[in-house]
Parts: sequence; C-alpha cells; structure tokens
Amino acid sequence: MSSATATSNEISLKGSIAIITEFFHYSINSILYQRGIYPPETFSRSSKYGLTVLTSDDDELNAYLSQIMGQMERWLTEGEVERLVVVVTGVDSGETLERWQFNVTVQDDEANKPAAPATDENGNTLNSQPPPPASAPAKKSSKSLEQIHAEISALIRQITASVTFLPLLTEPCSFDLLVYTKKDAVVDSKWEDSDPRYIVNSSEVKLRSFTTTVHKVDSCVAYKEKDEWDL
Repeated sequence: MSSATATSNEISLKGSIAIITEFFHYSINSILYQRGIYPPETFSRSSKYGLTVLTSDDDELNAYLSQIMGQMERWLTEGEVERLVVVVTGVDSGETLERWQFNVTVQDDEANKPAAPATDENGNTLNSQPPPPASAPAKKSSKSLEQIHAEISALIRQITASVTFLPLLTEPCSFDLLVYTKKDAVVDSKWEDSDPRYIVNSSEVKLRSFTTTVHKVDSCVAYKEKDEWDL
C-alpha cells in the first residue's frame, strides 16, 4: 500500500486518510495472525513502521479487506467514520470473544470557535455588548511522517504483545468488521445493520493512540473473561 506524502511536515486530509487506512490494513492483519484466526503459514513477513509485520496471502481475505478500505476512504473523506471494530467470534459457541475498537476523531480546533452568547430562559441575549474581535486562528500544528509512524509502530507492538494478557482462544474463531458511521452517511446496499456485538462479562484494556494532526485514532480491546471453572 502506498504511503502518504507530506509537504513541510503538514499532512493533508488525503494524506491522513491514506495513513489511517494503511494502519487499519496492517493492524487487522496483525490481529488475525496473533489471535490465530488464520493459519500462520498463510502470512508473509515484510517491513513497515520500522517493524517486521505480517500480512495474509489469502486472496479472498485480501479482496475483502481491499473493498472495506476503499469504502473507509470514501467515508473518511466525508468525515462520516466514527469507529472501526474488529469482532472475534467463536465458531462453535457463537459468542463474541474479543472486540478490537479503533475510534476515529477529526482534530478540529474547538478553541478557535467563538462562544455562543449567553441567553435567559426566554432565549434573549443577556449581554448586549458586541462580542470582542475573533482572535486569529491558531497555526495548524505540524508533524512529520516519521513521528506518526513511530506512534503507529508503538501501537502495532502492543497488538503483537496482546498474547501476553489476552485469554487463549480455545475454539476456532472467525472475525467481522463493524464500521460505525454518522446517521446521515450514505451506505452501500452491500452493507447491513448489525448489533454492537458486545461481550458479556468482559474486561477492557486501553491501547495507545496516534494522531496525524488531521485525525486521531484511539484504540482498546475488550475480551471475554474466563469463568472460574474454565481456569
């Protein structure tokens, strides 16, 4: 997948979207490998973010992920994506065993927005004085691609290390991708509504985040706790 380009360390919207979708591609592959959803021999090693990463050689899976990332690009361009969730489900039990959640927020500068005037209970403005001149907008912060990749690298490392605290998956598992969008998002007919697939009796671990200065991605993983008699 192609990397985003930056000019004077300032990431464009298009560049930010490329960074995020590329991260989703590698993080989903990492989850599928680390959690044994697909056989380890079906993955190949490559170098990305200063790490050795694993990506699937399964043509059907890659076509599916490519289709999802294409739709994600369109939704991100319109500012309609709120989160992506990777759901791991037990094939035999039908239970949701893990939820890997990635929240996406737009890094707009709320501090530069003028405050709304105070009003009384009838909607009348309480302060009749004219508002002070709006201050000049703050200069957009810059961030190099290397800095962003370093943050993503730390997050990928956490996903890789997840096997040290997540319960062992003792049955064959499948995965689904849930994309949360704003209510007015245009959704293709190929997509269907889904319940949140929450986990009963779960624990949650907050993972690292990264920001492109245009978008911020926060992440966490929730997992089903083992019952005492399963320990």
